[in-house]
Amino acid sequence: MTAIDPTAHLTAEQIEELGRELDAIRDEVIASRGEKDAAYIRKVISAQRKLEMASRGVLLFSFFPPAWLLGTAGLSVAKIMDNMEIGHNILHGQWDWMRDPKIHSTTWEWDHVSPSDQWKHSHNELHHTYTNVIGKDNDLGYGIMRVDEDQKWHPFHLGQPLWNFINACFFEYGIAAYDLELGKNLHKRRRKNPEFRARAKDVGRKIRKQVLKDYVIHPLLSGPSFLTTLAATFTANLVRNIWSHSVIMCGHFPEGVQVFERRSIKGETRGQWYLRQMMGSANISGSKAMHFMTGNLSHQIEHHLFPDLPSNRYAEVAVKVRALFEKYELEYVTGPLPKQVFSAWHKVVRLSLPNKKPKVKLPEREKELVAA
Repeated sequence: MTAIDPTAHLTAEQIEELGRELDAIRDEVIASRGEKDAAYIRKVISAQRKLEMASRGVLLFSFFPPAWLLGTAGLSVAKIMDNMEIGHNILHGQWDWMRDPKIHSTTWEWDHVSPSDQWKHSHNELHHTYTNVIGKDNDLGYGIMRVDEDQKWHPFHLGQPLWNFINACFFEYGIAAYDLELGKNLHKRRRKNPEFRARAKDVGRKIRKQVLKDYVIHPLLSGPSFLTTLAATFTANLVRNIWSHSVIMCGHFPEGVQVFERRSIKGETRGQWYLRQMMGSANISGSKAMHFMTGNLSHQIEHHLFPDLPSNRYAEVAVKVRALFEKYELEYVTGPLPKQVFSAWHKVVRLSLPNKKPKVKLPEREKELVAA
C-alpha cells in the first residue's frame, strides 16, 4: 500500500523467473535434508528439557536470591527455546519428513496457552498465506493497531503504543485471543456458534493446564520456596512473551516492510507470492546464539519464503536469497536487534497519530487574497 511501489521496475517475466530461482533453492535444501538435520533438532529438544528440569530444581531453593536469579534465567531461556526454535518450527512441519511421531506437527503440543491445532490454522494457513495483507493477516497489528498510513485514523489509535506493550507482556494470551478471532466472534450471535464454542473451550482447557503447571504444581513442589518460585515462573513467562513479541515485531513491522491491500493479491502467481513474502518481511542481524534464541526467525525473510524448511538451514539459504535481492534490485530489510526493535516501535507510535496534512503552496495571487 506504499505510495511508491519498490517492485515497479520488475516485469511479469522477471517476477516469475525470480519464483523459479527461489523454487530451485527450496528444492536443493529438501533434497539435502538428512541425519545431520535430524540430530540437530533432537539435540535441541534434549538440551531444552535438561535446562528446564535443572532450572526448576534450582528454584526449589529460590528463597536464596542467587538461586532465584539462576533458576529464573534458566527457565526463561528454556521457555524461549520451547516456543521459538522447537515449538514454532515443529508446528510448521519443518521436521515432519523425519517420520518421527514424537517430533511431528500433528502430535506436538507446546508450553503455550494457545492450542497447537488452533495456532497452526491462524499462523500456518492464514498468516503465511496472506502475509501483511490488511484484513486477511491477523498477525499484522494483531487486529488492534493501525499498520499503514492509508488506513483511516480514529482517536482509538492514540492508545496503540499502550495496547502493544500490554500485548507484549501477555503475548501468549494475545495469540490465543486472535487464534479465536475474538474481535468478530464476541458478538452475541457468533458466540453461540458451536464451532466457536468448542474452540473457546479448548483454549480454556489449555489455559487451565498451563496455569496449574506453572502457578500451582511447581510452586507447591518448592515447599518453603512457594512464593519465590511463583514469582520466578511469572517472570520467566513475562521474559518469554516480551522476547517472542519483539522478534515477531522485528520480522513484520519495521520501517521499510510493505503491507498490501486485498485486491493486490487477486490472481496472484507463485512468483508474485514469493515477491510479497520478500517485501513483507524483515531480518535481524547478529550472532549464531541470537539466531538460535529467535528460533531462527531472525531470518524472517527466508522463513516466509520457505516456512517448512528446517530452521537450522536458514542461515545458508539467506546468502542465496540476499543475492537474489541484489540481482533484482530489491531492498533486503535487516539490522541489529536494537535497531529493528526501535524501528518497529517508532512505526507503532507514528501510526498512532493522524497523518500530517501536506502543505499546499498557494499561487502568489491567492496569497495576497489570504493576507487581505
